[in-house]
Amino acid sequence: MANTPSAETKAQLKELSTLAGVPLRDDVFDALVELTYLDIVPTAISQVVASLCKKANAVARSPVFVLDAKGKPIISRDFRGEVAYSCVERFNMRVAEMESENIPVPPIFLEEEVSFCHISHNNVVLLAVCSDNSNAMSVLLFLHKLVDVFKHYFEELEEESIRDNFVIVYELLDEVMDHGYPQYTEARILSEFIKTDAHKMEVVAKPPMAVTNAVSWRSEGIKYAKNDAFLDVVESVNLTVNSSGSVVRSEVNGALKMRTYLSGMPECKLGLNDKVLFDAQGRGGGSGKNKAIDLDDIKFHQCVRLSRFENDRTISFIPPDGAFDLMTYRLTTQVKPLIWVEVKVERHSRTRIEYLVKARSQFKDRSTARNVEILLPVPPDATTPAVRTTNGNATYAPEKEALIWKINSFPGGKEFLLRCKYGLPSVSASDEDGVPAARKPPVQVKFEIPYFTVSGIQVRYLKVIEKSGYTALPWVRYITVAGNYEIRFQ
Repeated sequence: MANTPSAETKAQLKELSTLAGVPLRDDVFDALVELTYLDIVPTAISQVVASLCKKANAVARSPVFVLDAKGKPIISRDFRGEVAYSCVERFNMRVAEMESENIPVPPIFLEEEVSFCHISHNNVVLLAVCSDNSNAMSVLLFLHKLVDVFKHYFEELEEESIRDNFVIVYELLDEVMDHGYPQYTEARILSEFIKTDAHKMEVVAKPPMAVTNAVSWRSEGIKYAKNDAFLDVVESVNLTVNSSGSVVRSEVNGALKMRTYLSGMPECKLGLNDKVLFDAQGRGGGSGKNKAIDLDDIKFHQCVRLSRFENDRTISFIPPDGAFDLMTYRLTTQVKPLIWVEVKVERHSRTRIEYLVKARSQFKDRSTARNVEILLPVPPDATTPAVRTTNGNATYAPEKEALIWKINSFPGGKEFLLRCKYGLPSVSASDEDGVPAARKPPVQVKFEIPYFTVSGIQVRYLKVIEKSGYTALPWVRYITVAGNYEIRFQ
């Protein structure tokens, strides 16, 4: 049997445990000493403790401040005592220097071996300070989650709401972080045992199961008379067309938005026409209804089991209660303009201008665009235009310096016309239609096309399984909307 560990070994273990930020309890320390006594190499234990210390400190932060618009602290909470309170002054001085030099202030910067991570919301700034090399994305994510928690409690996060509810703010800070380590930041779970009404605080509330459960985003005991799950596949089209008629930018941002009203702890399974899955099954890219798609930049809600998705491409999850974004994705392939707008400018005299506008839908006739809105820019000093359209109605909006053409229903494969005449009381150095070319804004288009997706994404199945055996009704809808959709004209 080995000799009793030396005093040097004990001191080394004590030092390493202290570096972790949470000194080991006496019984844990004695257990480690006992391991060295049983002839386990002391250096191996030291390496394990050092590794744990390093990983723990990677997500730890010390003080968290809520600052007003002038940079003065409204509320602060120091969890580890590693950074002096005066660090706020260094933060404000550094920010002022960058602003005076017209340098954009980054959300994360290092100043005298102290990391400052901050985000702004309305008239307050949330600042987290770290004295070591922390995980920057973890810190920023925590601050954004903290904003969501405050908004859940106070409706709107502003300086006034912080000052009016400082007691609740301190309670929340103590719950969302423990000794500098983020804990649970789900607002709906926190609201079950941190009550804003004083009379509710008289009853000692027990922490919900979600606090200690692996499923931190959902509470147990949820019951509905009717169990429904709604899934909306929403795709937003961003498109830019230059004055020559060429598409210079096209992008589709998609989201699977869910609203669940399910009892118990249901298990949901969702399948898509995923190209990776189809290739693995030897089905190739497919065509028609069996067409497979290849999505980029997929991001899941935390409830999705990533290991299951990596294995068989099945999206398996226990959903939160209510509305949430299950998945977002991006499609970077070239997209054909769904609604094409062509503007022809006719100059009858130096003060009389006429627009001939053609709007054409370039999708199949079985789909219909709704709530189409085409915003046509006109010169700021134009007189009230005289307008004729073959469909819809057009109104002049002088505050927007534009003519707004609204079409309630725009079937696929159709073309509508608009003719607009207006006068100019004065003529300046400009191009033919009275608008300087360098300042001429583009035509902006808004629309929504139900039961249609640009990417061709399809929900193959949506299953809801719960141990009580109830039957849930899943509903799936598809819709495509215009995002940043601009068409420039000569």
